[in-house]
Amino acid sequence: MYKVRGVQLLNMRVILLLMLLFFLVHPALCVSIVEFYPDTYVPQDTDEYLVIEGNTVLDGITISDGEGGFRFPDHSSVAGRITVALQGVAFRQVHGVNPDFELYDTSPSVPDVIRGGRFQMSNAGDQLFLYQDGVLLQKVSWPEEVTAREGQVHFWEDGRWDPRPLSIGQSRFTTLTVENVTLTAFVSPDSSYEVFAEAVSEADRSLRVNIYEFSSLKITSLFLEAQRRGVEEEFLLEGGPVGGILPEEHCALRTLADQGVTLRVMETNGTTHAKYQFDHAKYVIVDDTGVLIASENFNDNGFPLPGRFGNRGWGVYLRDPRMAEYFQQVFDWDIAGDDVTLFQPRPSTCLTTTPAEYTVEFPSQEFTGARVTTVLAPDTSMLIPDLIGRARLSVDIEQAYVKNYSHNTPNPFLEEAIQAARRGVVVRVLLDSSWFNINEAQDNDEMAAYINELGRTEGIPITARCADLKNNHLDKIHNKGVIVDGEHVLISSVNWNEQSPSFNREAGVIIEHPGVGAYYQKVFNDDWNASTDGPATGIDFMKLETAGLVILVLAGLYFFRIRR
Repeated sequence: MYKVRGVQLLNMRVILLLMLLFFLVHPALCVSIVEFYPDTYVPQDTDEYLVIEGNTVLDGITISDGEGGFRFPDHSSVAGRITVALQGVAFRQVHGVNPDFELYDTSPSVPDVIRGGRFQMSNAGDQLFLYQDGVLLQKVSWPEEVTAREGQVHFWEDGRWDPRPLSIGQSRFTTLTVENVTLTAFVSPDSSYEVFAEAVSEADRSLRVNIYEFSSLKITSLFLEAQRRGVEEEFLLEGGPVGGILPEEHCALRTLADQGVTLRVMETNGTTHAKYQFDHAKYVIVDDTGVLIASENFNDNGFPLPGRFGNRGWGVYLRDPRMAEYFQQVFDWDIAGDDVTLFQPRPSTCLTTTPAEYTVEFPSQEFTGARVTTVLAPDTSMLIPDLIGRARLSVDIEQAYVKNYSHNTPNPFLEEAIQAARRGVVVRVLLDSSWFNINEAQDNDEMAAYINELGRTEGIPITARCADLKNNHLDKIHNKGVIVDGEHVLISSVNWNEQSPSFNREAGVIIEHPGVGAYYQKVFNDDWNASTDGPATGIDFMKLETAGLVILVLAGLYFFRIRR
């Protein structure tokens, strides 16, 4: 028995020695494909590329798509990552730098791989094979393993292909959680303008602004006052909002541009595709000390003067340098690239409006000791359903709208809320009832009816209402907020549709603090109690008689502007 064990031990040592020698002789086993971009925005996909990662000599490494393939020049090596592009010139035009290698000789400054046959990744479906001396080390196929989509880059991370639909140029920020944050909580229309004015007035050196839409002349004057104090200002705006940049926005921005304020827009131009479908974020970075984040655009409805009528929205001013630094990194990333260009607003007549009077119910309130976690779309937007999935007692959701995804796929954010209700968590969903959110076949009123019917048939504690805007003295529900267990609050620009969390640039935070939770809970309860479980009670312009049709036509001119 002893001899048998000795022989077994000897054999094991031999096997281990042989394995060690194998890995020493074949260090390229550590090489893998970690990124590829097959379906590009450029005609003929001439800028497509793949990235391999490792730290070894590349002799013996070949990559194939099943029809053609390539190997690297003798004695080539990788120490980290190298990029192989279809055409070096096309790659440089898109990315601003040369790839490490190219498949087809288009640039004398880019070395060529040694190609055999025709190698080009197919858009709808294809395969990549990575071989070491003829031994298959890695295979990736699509659409089986990744989703085929124009503009999407596929990343290998944490042992899998990243499931997020990350398009070319988009960031991949991780989240940041900060303890002991001091903040001011506010809501629109009650106290949004005052907090905004306070934040801008505190700037000594710089203001960095990312906003989807900006038309408020009052907010314009706040920025002009800061500039006169010597504050450097820089704006990043959406260059192609739904309905286009309207005259009132041109007016506000032209006023800033005439005073030397730097304005930039993100949009598809020429051969450069915008990073995001929409730059829909709404935040202001104050020096390196704080950041204001809101659900509202910088217009008279989102930030009305004190005591004036407007939207229901939530916002927060975080007085914390760690948060300011994080969002400065986001701003710097988004403002880089050829899709962002200087903007010159056209001359436009400035129109002043005086919204109706409004009785303030919820002044702003300051809190200390909060725990704050950043949320970005598309980078970390899944933190929102994760937040709902951790609910133990209650989930309150106030949204402009909730939409199912394409092909009638259920909305995963709403599905997480439904699952919470099935666990016994009390879920309430409050939706907007403006005419443009209830006049189609699958709008907020149908969504509310679906949620209520689900609650009744399954006997689970989930209820939905369409807000009674008239009874609650609001223009519309433009909020994108969630309260979980009365202590966790989401403030963000993320709409609950397919596009916003996956394809837009959005920004928000999750705040953990019982006092902050109580503040927004009080606002939500007020909005909820002013509404009913039945059909939406907002004004339905579609039912007006002949005289009312005039109003309908005028409202239609603004349809694309207000539906966002």
